[in-house]
Amino acid sequence: MSSIQVHCSKCGAEHSAEVPQSVNAATSPELKEKVRSGELFTWTCPHCGTVNLLQVPFLYHDPDAHLMLVLSATPLGAEGLQEGYTGRQVRSVGDLVEKIKIFDAGLDDLTVEMCKFVTCQELKKDVPLRFAGLDGADGEMTFTYPSDGQMELVAVGFNVYEDCAGILRRNPQIRDSVQGLALIDQAWLGRFFR
Repeated sequence: MSSIQVHCSKCGAEHSAEVPQSVNAATSPELKEKVRSGELFTWTCPHCGTVNLLQVPFLYHDPDAHLMLVLSATPLGAEGLQEGYTGRQVRSVGDLVEKIKIFDAGLDDLTVEMCKFVTCQELKKDVPLRFAGLDGADGEMTFTYPSDGQMELVAVGFNVYEDCAGILRRNPQIRDSVQGLALIDQAWLGRFFR
């Protein structure tokens, strides 16, 4: 952790906040849970009590899952990414939390992005779906999206995931284009399906 000066989003007061730089999920499982919940990236203003979100560069490493996630607004290369590792870049804390949930559920993030694309087509809505979890006897995936100030839930059967995995197998150029610390999201996937 390092200390930086931050400004409250509500009152503007300047304070010092402890900023996380990285977490190793294997050696610090308690910090992994704080990353998954987003708690590690929040600070409360001592002046007005507003909870603020830190948006800082961050490295998440899960050596057991061979996963490296980097939170950065700046595009990154991937020189030195270990063989057999999955490397992803994310641009927000919400994206980081979502990627961890996807990989913790044992799912492939490219396939989940394809599921989001297909689900938006089925809903006939252009909404920012976010993976919330995998549950139920038949492995339903749950996605959320904001609507009129509320979070809406969409449950999708696991058959959609399997169908999307098939689409990716039939279009190997999509997976082949993933290099290094790839930024895999709906905008990235949209390049292949216009």
